[in-house]
Amino acid sequence: MSRSTDPGHFFQTDASESTRARRAAKSGNKNGNPIVLQSKILSLIPDPFSSQCIYIAESAGCVRKVNTETRDTKTVYRGPTAPVTSVAIGGHGGNTLFAGCWDKQIWSWDRESKDLGKKFKGHSDFVKAIVCVNIDGTDCLISGGADAKIMVWNTATGERLHTLRDKSESMMAVQDLALDPEDSTSSAIVLVSSSSDPHIRRWRISLTSASQILDTTEDVPAQSKPIRDTILEHETSVYQVIFAGDEEETDLWTASADGTAKCLSRAKNWSTEETYEHGDYVRAVAVTDTWVVTAGRDEDVKIWDKATGKLWHIYDGHYEEVTGLVILKGEKQAISTSIDGTVRIWGLTKGELEKARLESEEKAKGVVKEEKVEPKKGLMTAEEEAELAELLDSGED
Repeated sequence: MSRSTDPGHFFQTDASESTRARRAAKSGNKNGNPIVLQSKILSLIPDPFSSQCIYIAESAGCVRKVNTETRDTKTVYRGPTAPVTSVAIGGHGGNTLFAGCWDKQIWSWDRESKDLGKKFKGHSDFVKAIVCVNIDGTDCLISGGADAKIMVWNTATGERLHTLRDKSESMMAVQDLALDPEDSTSSAIVLVSSSSDPHIRRWRISLTSASQILDTTEDVPAQSKPIRDTILEHETSVYQVIFAGDEEETDLWTASADGTAKCLSRAKNWSTEETYEHGDYVRAVAVTDTWVVTAGRDEDVKIWDKATGKLWHIYDGHYEEVTGLVILKGEKQAISTSIDGTVRIWGLTKGELEKARLESEEKAKGVVKEEKVEPKKGLMTAEEEAELAELLDSGED
């Protein structure tokens, strides 16, 4: 017996029916010059070897390389039969592609040949986030899962080196992982994790040891010194953590389900320096020297002036939740991915943003752009038309 998957065949509330109709109407828009794929895109990373390529994790159980310039999407890494949640590139010379999966495993492939490599098994629930790092000359993979565990692996041997958990048992499903570029050394890295609870945690990891960093405040007497096991600047789940800034100092940027993205200042012991009120669940944040880009459940890609903290422009195009953002082309483009199965490309140059703002204002005022109508060209040349007319005349005789 066949079963329908058309949502229109099932009972729906007025609100869900309205949402479905709105998305269907919006799905054909060409904003952001969409590259259309056949499954939901759950995350992305920039290609460290190309300024125009990204790798995306798909719900169809594969990783795909996408060239945003040529729009080529033919390079696909297959194997998993469950959705892929996260992607990382590492191993010797960056030759290995890794993918976290709903099947509780981390898959790997040779990046060039696409041959399947090792599978890393240890998590008892979905693998949600992965990062690659070199510790004391050893290539390692770090994974975070819905089982609230962080695991450290030797990529060459497949050996699990460490398993980390919050001792208070308060940590929920891991959402994201980021390496601190300033506090890490060649022999011990500092990892930041975010999770489905509002706490951000820091961990120090070497080949032989791993532990949570206890954060203390330095400018008060020892007896009254508050101990901060975690960084608590959000009200609920923190979906993304990234480090960004200039060469001298990087801050921690966050995206949260509380509707905000934040800049947490390193100099101020990770307290909030700037808050960007996106307005709905914020799934992703990306940062350039000039702009802060946020996106999430409301489908919009919002561009903020980094210097003032003010909203500069809203790019409208996705018709489902946005799941990821990266910056490409020397900070000239923001690339977004979505549950709607599209990769979209947004200009970040002053000229492109000014043009987009003007078009948005005109649209809001109801100004319709006149399309140039080219005169239709005949299918025959003048000589051929004259010859046909002559033949018709002679036929009448």
